[in-house]
Amino acid sequence: MSATTPAAQPTTASALASSPHDDGDLAEFGYEQQLHRSLGKFASFAAGFSFVSILTTIFQLFGLGFGFAGPAFFWTWPVVFVGQFMVALNFAELAARYPISGAIYQWSRRMGGEIVGWFAGWFMILAQIVTASAAAIALQVVLPNVWSGFQIIGEDSALTSSSGAANAVLLGSVLLVLTTFINCIGVNWMSRINNIGVTCEIVGVIAVIGMFFTHAQRGPDVVFDTGSAGGQPGYAWAWIMSGLMAAYVMVGFGSAGELAEETRNPRRVAPRTIRLALSASALGGGLMILGALMAAPSLTDGRLATEGLPYVLTSILSSPWGTVLLIDVSIAVFVCTLAIQTAASRLMFSMARDGRLPASQILAKVNPRTGTPIAPSVLIGLICIAVLAVNVGNSAIFATLSSVCIILIYLAYLMVTVPLLVQRLKGWPRTAVGPKFDAEGKKLFSLGIWGVPVNIAAVVYGALMVINLSWPRAEIFNPTGEYPILQWAAPITIALVVGLGVACFPRGRATPNPVTIGA
Repeated sequence: MSATTPAAQPTTASALASSPHDDGDLAEFGYEQQLHRSLGKFASFAAGFSFVSILTTIFQLFGLGFGFAGPAFFWTWPVVFVGQFMVALNFAELAARYPISGAIYQWSRRMGGEIVGWFAGWFMILAQIVTASAAAIALQVVLPNVWSGFQIIGEDSALTSSSGAANAVLLGSVLLVLTTFINCIGVNWMSRINNIGVTCEIVGVIAVIGMFFTHAQRGPDVVFDTGSAGGQPGYAWAWIMSGLMAAYVMVGFGSAGELAEETRNPRRVAPRTIRLALSASALGGGLMILGALMAAPSLTDGRLATEGLPYVLTSILSSPWGTVLLIDVSIAVFVCTLAIQTAASRLMFSMARDGRLPASQILAKVNPRTGTPIAPSVLIGLICIAVLAVNVGNSAIFATLSSVCIILIYLAYLMVTVPLLVQRLKGWPRTAVGPKFDAEGKKLFSLGIWGVPVNIAAVVYGALMVINLSWPRAEIFNPTGEYPILQWAAPITIALVVGLGVACFPRGRATPNPVTIGA
């Protein structure tokens, strides 16, 4: 079977649950329904929420923000949210008109052409692979604290120690094998597990917020305390640096678009869940940060910057409840890794289906029984484990690589919002060809007269954030001072990724060709 000749329609119950209207929508773009369309509203929301996974990421990164700017780093959270919400609004409008797997790739391709689309997909795949590896390695921060038996290699559980680094790779590899297996057996299993995990994470977030606020030692005005400028030349600079914490966390909300071909009535569901996943994550994360600042035993002893949220929790909780919460965090790490790997596999499948990757014929095949692209899931799992192994040789390089991959995500976002703005100035979506209503007969989500200003805001924000994330700071990329070249890791890595992308770029046109730009 060629990469551009889809398999016959599946006849399983999950496939039959899909709407003929949804399948017809896909046919208009030149594709047949291969993936099983069985996901509902909550499953779509869970995909985006678990990718962001505030219970995982804020636990990991709270100290980064606080260490640079003190309690007032809180204000970087709403600033980043507003910027990302401008991006999310544009994504929502595109998701309503292009409900296709491989969202970032497909949207940028239809707005900016083949080259822009391919590089957006290239950046996003690489970023998602590294992000999945970074999420999987977080188990090392949690599980040995739940039970010492999880420290299988050596005795030192610190990620920076040789035994901790090796054990992190072991635990992360086991997790990636498990998530790969789940992704191979079908989207229904992935959805059920993800839904349960997200429910546990939401309960955990609410519990953490409740504990923080009921054990507050100071009022909410703590967020106006600038604290220490972290040794930076001026507080404003330190505040800008602390904003990287929020920038690292609030990505991946567009995962609902990646699962569009597996979602019922995606033209209506995906736009809503893209906005909801980001908004819910921002609200929960903001309250967690505020609560932690109010409940911390001390803001000046240095422990909040070095130990982060676990320092606050251990001062509040007795051992049994602390263990329960750590188990909940480990569940969040699990579903976060699962969601990222699922999104990456759908993106790889979408690009392969268009003949844009090596071995496209293999990567574009969908198992007719499970309704899943098995080869991309397995390949991504193997690459993630290989990336994870870098941590054994040098944990500092792995941490730097994880930071740089976020820049690739922001670049991929820009490769959607910039060409979209160009098309808006030419009349899109007013001049667009295609459906104006979803499967329920309701008008598609549209920004209307706000389209251009919102799009401009998204582009400006994205460009500023790429500059901020890429700035060669030793404090971010080489905090130990051991490897001076790591300070320049961002521009060097981006140059290498672009160069490799140029070498790998397929010379033929993608098939099927995009529907006309405005469609």
